[in-house]
Amino acid sequence: MTLAGETAVPPGVRLAVYRIVQEALTNVVRHAQATACTVSVEAGTEAVTVRVVDNGTAAAPTGGTGHGLHGMRERVTAYHGSLLAGRQPGGGFAVTARLPYRPPGPGERP
Repeated sequence: MTLAGETAVPPGVRLAVYRIVQEALTNVVRHAQATACTVSVEAGTEAVTVRVVDNGTAAAPTGGTGHGLHGMRERVTAYHGSLLAGRQPGGGFAVTARLPYRPPGPGERP
């Protein structure tokens, strides 16, 4: 695990990052058949970027009953961020989330 950058990340964003990492790691354990996984969290002055990458060999789950990626997407959307999740060209699976932290504009959720 790698942590870098600012320490003054807003509490709501910190919780979202924690939950995204938690769910991504749960998916690695349940689905990936991985032997290694890396987690990096980099907090800049305007956003925090989270990346969870495994070296798994399992096929993509089909017909699962979980809500992992959906929940991650909801958390990222709440902060007007972005989420990329998918198989990597060299094998494995990666989840990358970017959550900006700025004061919400008029009509935006905090």
